[in-house]
Parts: sequence; C-alpha cells; structure tokens
Amino acid sequence: MTKKIEFYYDFISPYSYIAHKRISQIIEKKNINFEYKPILLGGLHNLAKITAPGLIKAKINYLINDCELISKKYKIKFKFNEKFPINSLSLMRGNIIIPTNKIELYTNECFNSYWVNNEDIQNLNVLKNILKKCEIDEESFFLNINNQSTKDKLKKITNDAFEKKIFGAPTFLVNNKIFWGQDRLDYAID
Repeated sequence: MTKKIEFYYDFISPYSYIAHKRISQIIEKKNINFEYKPILLGGLHNLAKITAPGLIKAKINYLINDCELISKKYKIKFKFNEKFPINSLSLMRGNIIIPTNKIELYTNECFNSYWVNNEDIQNLNVLKNILKKCEIDEESFFLNINNQSTKDKLKKITNDAFEKKIFGAPTFLVNNKIFWGQDRLDYAID
C-alpha cells in the first residue's frame, strides 16, 4: 500500500529544502507518495500573525548552524544563502503553472540554486537560467505567473493550509494530522 503525505513548502525555507532532499532519499527506499503543496510562507505567517524564526535577529545564527548540522548528518549539500530572505512569490506561482512533468526538475533547480549555489533566485537572470535548464518557455512562464487565476490558486493553497491549522514550512499532513518541521518527517512516515 502506498502512503500519501502532503508536503507544504516554500523555496525560502531552508528547512523545506532539507526536507525536500530527505524526501528524495526516502522515495528511493519506501513506497510513499509525497504530494508537493507550494505555499507562500510569508502569506501563511501573516495569516497566523507570527514572525518567521529567520527574521528574528536573535535566532538567525542558531538557524544557520542548525541547518548546517542537519545537512551534514544527512549528507545534503547546503550553503545558507547570503540573500536570505527573498520574495518567493513569482517562484512559488511557477510551481502552479509549469507542466506537471517539469515540476520535479523546477523544484530541484530552485532549491539547489538558492540553498546550494547561493544564488539570488528572484534575480531575473538567475530565474531565466533555471527556466532554461528546465526547458520551460520563458515567455509563457512570465505571462502565466501574473494571471489572476494563478495568483488566486497560490492564495487558495496558502489559505487552505492555514485553515488546516498549518502555520509554517515545511509541514507534512497525513490523515489530517500535522507534522511541522523537517525533523518530523520520520514521524509523518511512521
């Protein structure tokens, strides 16, 4: 029997990146279907009226060290991005409009560009390079991420996450039970 786990994420979350890489390792060994749910983390935080840990000056050094420690443990390449945080709105909308057969590659390229290569993925030239690697038509991408239906869909996924009591990323949802944080991935699987 295949298990289904919903994975709520945003490219600006270093813990979402780590969870994504761990999911890739897990999929090779277990029969689990991860349903990727792109959200706008800033929008979710606004709905929940909370401040992201990465935006709290007293927590940022801990967050960086923690991500490096976890990445080392799981043999995941990681470099905390010097441009953190960025506005991920266009990138997350991209998850909604690109062809299904390109989503995995696009997700990998965005995460790797930001959390391995230390690139500013909101920079137009960097984003164009990601699209080129994924063989995604630039013109269509930029046109479609600005469609009202695309905006509404990302907003709906984010609002639906909030209605399910999700407040951060990464979050895993299994049988209506929430597991928040990359360190809860094993619990979600169990």
